Amino acid sequence: MSFFSNKKHTLPGFKLTLGYTVFYLGIVVLIPLAGLFLKSFDGTIEHFWKSISGPQVVASYKLSFGASLIAALINGFFGFITAWVFTRYEFPGRRIFDAVVDLPFALPTAVAGIALAELYAPHGWIGRWTAHFGIKVAYTPLGIVVALVFIGFPFVVRTVQPVIAELSQEVEEAAACLGASRAQTFFRVIFPAVLPALLTGITLAFGRAVGEYGSVVFISANLPFRTEITPVLIVSKLEQYDYQGAAAIGVVMLIMSLVILFLVNLIQWWSGRRTGHILTS
Repeated sequence: MSFFSNKKHTLPGFKLTLGYTVFYLGIVVLIPLAGLFLKSFDGTIEHFWKSISGPQVVASYKLSFGASLIAALINGFFGFITAWVFTRYEFPGRRIFDAVVDLPFALPTAVAGIALAELYAPHGWIGRWTAHFGIKVAYTPLGIVVALVFIGFPFVVRTVQPVIAELSQEVEEAAACLGASRAQTFFRVIFPAVLPALLTGITLAFGRAVGEYGSVVFISANLPFRTEITPVLIVSKLEQYDYQGAAAIGVVMLIMSLVILFLVNLIQWWSGRRTGHILTS
């Protein structure tokens, strides 16, 4: 019996497709990443450590990951509500609003950054009103959070929306008939079913925000130790011809991205195992 199946498929055979896949991944992904690692260790270990642990770099880490986490949690809360409204209710203009959610996917991030900076600047349409309450948005860490909320919002909505659509309303009605309150129905029936997808969406939004550059660079003012995020610092290193330092910081961001991808896959694995356990129970 041959190791490879003789069953005919629409696409070419296993050997050809596998070879193309490995070649494509090698050219597009593996070789550039290997080059990044090699460049980061082009100098001495001391230089590498100094490049990734300097006070300015550590401050950018704290701002990037902290603002990304806050933005992801905000998107998790409001993204769940938005997905619920779009799925469970009919109202005029629902399809239009539903399509607008995908705008951050299609809009160039630089355009989004310019628009947000104009809106939240002290003379902007929104910034002039927040200034009356002593709240400055543009050119502050708060402005960075606003930009990251904008670009990460669709990830939560589009991840949670299909799961809510698959939830049967008969289960909610059965819970109500058994005497469950709305709060009990939500926390014991609805929320456990949506939680894996919600965690996945939050993690994706967090990962997207960590590496964001275009929408933040215009609204943050890029002040070291105050509003300078890590991607902006990498570009600054490149402009100073410190390629080894930029590559070293890039390696740190790459490792964090791999950790985020691992968490996403872990959540999806847990979700599938949990669903299978429920079906077999």
